[in-house]
Amino acid sequence: MLLVRHGQTPTTGKVLPGRAPGLHLADKGIEQARAVAERIAVLHTPERPVAAVYASPMERTRETAAPIAAALGLRVRRAKGLVECDFGDWTGAELKRLAKLPEWRTVQRHPSGFRFPGGESFLEMQARMASAIDAIRHEHPGRTVVAVSHADPIKAAVAQALGTHLDLFQRIVVSPCSVSAILYGVDGPTVLAVNSTGDLRALAPS
Repeated sequence: MLLVRHGQTPTTGKVLPGRAPGLHLADKGIEQARAVAERIAVLHTPERPVAAVYASPMERTRETAAPIAAALGLRVRRAKGLVECDFGDWTGAELKRLAKLPEWRTVQRHPSGFRFPGGESFLEMQARMASAIDAIRHEHPGRTVVAVSHADPIKAAVAQALGTHLDLFQRIVVSPCSVSAILYGVDGPTVLAVNSTGDLRALAPS
């Protein structure tokens, strides 16, 4: 499973966009999406082709997935479970303002005990993401699949695969258009890469 964060948007690092509609990739994000498509394409071989490309319903993920799917000769499939965390009342707020709230320390240090006002909890987000990944895996058993999602859901999925408590998931970095690779086997998941922004050839089966 190749988990790809969407490309940069005009609000990346400034605002908590959440599930608000209408947020598209910035020019930089479009470049990043094209670049990650080229990087993933090297893993698409006649012997072991990439089986499918999924994306969350948000515009920014679908726009990131489009060049990846095109490079692989596939179509983008939507998976609701890959969507961004529901930030509720915090949706659209500036990060610098949120960082001043007393609740922000809980978000960073004890996320498993936090629910966004009017939104979802981190535990619910992680469970939803895990369920979405399981559904995709069972649809394509033993195959390589691309899933384009968002930073927090990907971090939560990586933490779960590592056996790391959700309270430590903020220590994981997932940059725009980075690739995190997880091999799901009969004995459990193996994390092959996290936040990879370079050559992916090392992920090709030997």
